[in-house]
Amino acid sequence: MSKKYGPVFTVYLGPKKVVVLAGYKTVKEALVNQADEFGERDSLAIVNDTYRVLWSNGESWKEMRRFTLTNLRDYGMGKKACEDKIIEECQYLIEVFKEFKDQVQEEISRVIGTRQVQVEDRKNLPFTDAVIHETQRLANIVPMALPHKTSEDVTFQGYFIKKGTTVYPLLTSVLYDESEWEKPYSFNPAHFLDKDGKFVKRDAFMPFSAGRRICLGESLARMELFLFFTSILQHFRFTPPPGVKEEDLDLTPQVGFTLSPSLHKICAVCRM
Repeated sequence: MSKKYGPVFTVYLGPKKVVVLAGYKTVKEALVNQADEFGERDSLAIVNDTYRVLWSNGESWKEMRRFTLTNLRDYGMGKKACEDKIIEECQYLIEVFKEFKDQVQEEISRVIGTRQVQVEDRKNLPFTDAVIHETQRLANIVPMALPHKTSEDVTFQGYFIKKGTTVYPLLTSVLYDESEWEKPYSFNPAHFLDKDGKFVKRDAFMPFSAGRRICLGESLARMELFLFFTSILQHFRFTPPPGVKEEDLDLTPQVGFTLSPSLHKICAVCRM
């Protein structure tokens, strides 16, 4: 729809009028550059009473955010103790399941060998890190992000948006933005690698959203993704079951509030 109506347009969800933002530059301008105006959270009755830190606003949100961050840090987010716990869980997974692509496993074998993966290994595993980021980009599980709400009347890219208007920033439109990604609809780890094969960050990589409402657990999630992914691929190669070819696997996601992968039977073959 953004190709027809532009990066800012209005749709009706039933009787409710909402504003939709599409594309990296537009979403960044709203969530980062004008974070105060677009930083409030709109409420959804089905979840409002359960996920309070996600849906609260104003002083209540600030207090809940501080409380959540404090407890996440007490839990161990960003600390060595948390890394050790995640590594322990990796070991359990490995014991239960005893090739994503040869290049990933070759890099892991060359850099890590048989020892346990550590978070600090990330900087020495640029291709593996790029594969993780590209997987998050192409298989983003929250395509629309949670709804925002304008805290005041605002003029945005020539449009007047009233206070209290529901705003949906389309994160998928950012992660698939043709002006930001060389091959937006293909799995291409080179999006996150420079000409020398070193990992590079991309501003348009926003799977955790951006601005005031960025996911509080981002650092914990990034640690878990890296440790689980590398530990599992260090020990196993994955193949389709007998009689099934890789091209027969359906990668079409199941669409709901989130995008979920279809169920598949996969064989995990021990490498070590």
